[in-house]
Amino acid sequence: MAEAPTETTATAEVGAAIRERLQSILGRGDIVLALGVVAILVVLILPMPKWMLDISLAFSITFSVLILMTALFIERPLEFNAFPTVLLLATMVRLSLNLASTRLILAHGHEGTDAAGRVIEAFGGFVMSGNFVIGIIVFAILVIVNFVVITKGSGRIAEVSARFTLDAMPGKQMAIDADLSSGLIDEDEARSRRKELEDESSFFGAMDGAAKFVRGDAIAGLLITFINIIGGMIVGVGQNDLTMADAGQTYTLLTIGDGLVSQIPALIVSTAAGLLVSKAGVDGAADKALVSQLSGYPKALGMSSFVMVVMSMLPGIPVLPFLGLAATAGSLAWLAGRKQTQEAEAEVAAKSQEAVEAAPQEEPISQALQMDELRLELGYGLLPLINDPRGDSDKLTEQIKALRRQLASDMGFVMPAVRILDNMQLDANSYVIKIKEVEAGRGTLVPDQLMVMSPTGGQIELPGTHTTEPTFGLPATWIESGLRDQAALKGYTVVDPVTVLSTHLTETLKTHMPELLSYAEVQKLLDELSDQERKLLDDLVPSQISVTGIQRVLQTLLTERVSIRDLPAILEGIAEAAGFTHNIQSITEHVRARLARQICAGFVAPDGTLPLVTMTPQWEHEFAEAIVGDGDDRQLAMVPSRLQEFIRAVRTAFEEAASQGAAPVLLTSPGIRPFVRSIIERFRSQTPVLSQNEIHPQAKLRTVGQV
Repeated sequence: MAEAPTETTATAEVGAAIRERLQSILGRGDIVLALGVVAILVVLILPMPKWMLDISLAFSITFSVLILMTALFIERPLEFNAFPTVLLLATMVRLSLNLASTRLILAHGHEGTDAAGRVIEAFGGFVMSGNFVIGIIVFAILVIVNFVVITKGSGRIAEVSARFTLDAMPGKQMAIDADLSSGLIDEDEARSRRKELEDESSFFGAMDGAAKFVRGDAIAGLLITFINIIGGMIVGVGQNDLTMADAGQTYTLLTIGDGLVSQIPALIVSTAAGLLVSKAGVDGAADKALVSQLSGYPKALGMSSFVMVVMSMLPGIPVLPFLGLAATAGSLAWLAGRKQTQEAEAEVAAKSQEAVEAAPQEEPISQALQMDELRLELGYGLLPLINDPRGDSDKLTEQIKALRRQLASDMGFVMPAVRILDNMQLDANSYVIKIKEVEAGRGTLVPDQLMVMSPTGGQIELPGTHTTEPTFGLPATWIESGLRDQAALKGYTVVDPVTVLSTHLTETLKTHMPELLSYAEVQKLLDELSDQERKLLDDLVPSQISVTGIQRVLQTLLTERVSIRDLPAILEGIAEAAGFTHNIQSITEHVRARLARQICAGFVAPDGTLPLVTMTPQWEHEFAEAIVGDGDDRQLAMVPSRLQEFIRAVRTAFEEAASQGAAPVLLTSPGIRPFVRSIIERFRSQTPVLSQNEIHPQAKLRTVGQV
């Protein structure tokens, strides 16, 4: 009694293991397909019982119907690109079943009409209706329809489609490359289109060959039927002692039934192949395409209705069917025409609505409050710089794009978009640069000439119109384009009008960068920080400093043209300084000390040294003594006469350094640097002023003068 549960448990475990193994095998599609192909080959060799033949024939018919329905409902032929493989497998299944049924018919046909199974017996008896002549004729007609009409037409369409698809491949490939080059599509879309083009050519090429399967299947069915009838008569009369009438009746029924069971699926698959290859160029499922196109012309339906009415009036013609069809066609024509009229009216109404919506409306008053942050106004004579009929139409806009990228790279500041307008109130060759709609620079250009300047600042010794360079105020001359080589031989600097304008725009922007760095721009820079850097920002804002405070620090740095690209280092400096002071000036000075290596690198001479002009201890002491007030109220209160002496001394020192070919920085002590800079920027705005804290330890210093 104790062993029974153990045996039952073991049996259950074995059964569960077998079920699990079968499920794993059935879950592998490749294994199932391989087993199916092996089963087809086995049927070609080994005999098949009648009950299994019935099941297999039912599967063959069902499989054929599935293929036909799939061909009907797909949107595009490439959605069923496995059709050639499916067609081969379906053909092999039918041929193997033909061979199995032939073996049963010849071996057991003398036993009765059910020798090859109930399916073949039913098809033969139903079609023949007791007369084998009728069966033979029906079978012959099916073979002719399949072989002569459907198969031949499908093969021809597949052949022509394959040829035309291959011929059109180079042109389609060039069209894809052209769309990719023009930017209409991206690389992924181009790759997808190329893959679809390759699949299309492979599909129609395979369909051309697959059509031969259908043709061969039809021929094989005809030959097998002929062989079965002759062979059955020989076996029945010669070996099984049947009379000629009995043998003819039995074997003809079995053979015709077998032929019908194989030819009907073959006809279905042939129809599916014809639908598939004839669907090229038609979008959507077959029913939608046919209905939309056949009902798209109400006049054609109306004429069909009229023809049906005329035919119903012919003598001897049954009236009711033709009048019924005429009424149906006429109703469809009326409905289709009404639908087209409604769609046309809806389209006109939609266009009218779009026109009303697109009509110019009164601009809201709030639009007048918006300002252009950066505007470039051109006289009508300079319009060829942005719209040159000779083809160089993008030179100015391209230089402005390059300028925006360069400023972002050098200064960490994303320049706002430049709005370019023509201004008829300006002189023909004049331009105006406006920052927030306030004039910030002005100049005059000669579009067809070149501007020449001397590196020494002297007058140009070439024929032309003498002028002043608009950016730095240097003497310059406009010369004809033909004198370019002569000017280059004399060592002059030669620039075209677009470069003159872009240089002026660059310097104007660098001067007014603090104004253009708005709160929104600062917030955008902070939002673009990485996740690690945002942790520092979260600790800093708003507990220690506000976004407005960060904006003021960045504006102060940009005022002296210090790049804010290394924003994480600037935020670290702000975090350090905010612990002991909330004075923006003091925080900025601390940040500058953190950026010492970057600041020094920007003023290093070609020989790798940092040229300096130092201040004497006397001036250092006087500036320190002249600072009054505490905290944010600290101010410089120096006697104006001493300030004038300091200005003259600075000019003299820097002019002497320039004569030696040096571009030095003015070095001061940290406490007085902001006040010295406030004096220097009034007469030498380009002169950098550094404190001793901003000199990087690895910098190679070279003193070229003293104030």
